[in-house]
Amino acid sequence: MYASREDIGYDFGDDSKVGSKPIKPNPNIDRGWAWMIVLSSFLVHILIMGSQMALGILNMEWLEEFNQSRGLTAWVSSLSMGITLIVGPFIGLFISMCGCRMTAIIGGILNALGWILSAYASNVHYLFLTFGVTAGIGSGMVYLPAVVMVGQYFQKRRALAQGLSTTGTGFGAFLMTALLKYLCTEFGWRNAMFIQGAISLNLCVCGALMRPLSPKDLREKNMVRNHSEENRAKALPHSTETIHSNGVLGEEPEKKEEAANEEVLGSVQHIEIGGNSGSGRSMYGLRLFKTVSQLTVTVRKGFALWYSSYFGAASLFTNRVFVAFIIWALFAYSSFVIPFIHLPEIVKQYNLSRQDNVFPLTSIIAIVHIFGKVILGIISDLPCISTWNVFLMANFTLVTCILTLPLMQTYIGLAVVCALIGFSSGYFSLMPVVTEDLVGTKHLANAYGIIICANGISALFGPPFAGWIYDITQKYDFSFYIAGLLYMVGIIFLLIQPCIQKKQSREKSTEEAQV
Repeated sequence: MYASREDIGYDFGDDSKVGSKPIKPNPNIDRGWAWMIVLSSFLVHILIMGSQMALGILNMEWLEEFNQSRGLTAWVSSLSMGITLIVGPFIGLFISMCGCRMTAIIGGILNALGWILSAYASNVHYLFLTFGVTAGIGSGMVYLPAVVMVGQYFQKRRALAQGLSTTGTGFGAFLMTALLKYLCTEFGWRNAMFIQGAISLNLCVCGALMRPLSPKDLREKNMVRNHSEENRAKALPHSTETIHSNGVLGEEPEKKEEAANEEVLGSVQHIEIGGNSGSGRSMYGLRLFKTVSQLTVTVRKGFALWYSSYFGAASLFTNRVFVAFIIWALFAYSSFVIPFIHLPEIVKQYNLSRQDNVFPLTSIIAIVHIFGKVILGIISDLPCISTWNVFLMANFTLVTCILTLPLMQTYIGLAVVCALIGFSSGYFSLMPVVTEDLVGTKHLANAYGIIICANGISALFGPPFAGWIYDITQKYDFSFYIAGLLYMVGIIFLLIQPCIQKKQSREKSTEEAQV
């Protein structure tokens, strides 16, 4: 179908042109500290996404403790997962203003606070606020910077780097399931949440490792990226037909904004130079004024970038393939989350608890998920392979597994389907890569914020919907069938929209040639 970035690309005009001048490799891109960023992101995925994948253990404890319906109790886990992702667009604003490092550190503190306060819950509604909202927002403030920083530090090995970092989800689901099960058995679920809150403070350390790249480093990365894409286009002549959006984010407003900011800082420096002969008190005031001015310029610049990405004349939403990507995300994530939340109950319903205690089905998903992310990342980085096609193939496999899972009523059958779910869901490591291919590095934070927001809406309503269907039918079958069909609708949007846009691009090219 499509074999290069240009096939699904959307040029925002943020990349510089590359001439014949040789490009010197940057020591910070694809090497050096970039691997520390991968380590930081890996630990974030263990502590956040891994913990959320293990919430089925706590969900059973809450059902027994508060004696509420499965649908209502499932809202606690769904709020935590959903809000982590839904706040993505707003976290994008924080990143634009404060940077990834500060955003992640604040998020780590909030996440730990949410876990600790949840240990004192007296009812399910209390958990909605402490665990669902507080811990959820904190998780979102760490998760998005972790993904964005890997995208900024890598160019040639983007899919592999994202794959390695996001394997933390699989490791985390395996480790946190065992840890929470042990803690709940030995200390009770309240003390388990308190201990988990203390462990979550390590997110602040992960945030501190997210050293920002300088603007010069980002420009050099864009130059390398353009150069590699030109070489790739020459190597793949059959992929020269491209899909372009009907809108391009202009650089003129940003240039005017930068000029205004430089004027403000220039005036401040002029005042400071003129006041050098003044008293120490006046010099302190001038330095304070300069600091405030620089902070104001940073906030204005960050807000301008965030606003233009969402509400500008040619925002991200003018990219039709990206809009189709959002529609897919609205349906996709719940199909992956529902098995994790409700598999313990399904095992209990089929009287398979003895086999599941030996090797839990959720652990099978988690372990194979690790290999799926790495393998799919390696395949996608091959020069002759399209990341977009790998992404679609994995989605087709996953939706088939979701529709098949209710038909399996033996442990072996469920184990095989769960292994396939784990491997095919490795496409999550490709989501940031596909998003960056669509919008460019500059707009990755805001664009990926929208995508995970759509995933969050899916995760928010998926598990409660499955619990509600169970309360009515006393079976989970229909939940998986409906989730799978909605997921298929999202995949169809991903298939149709690029074809329509490619056809429109051809017609436009033909008209221009005739003129």
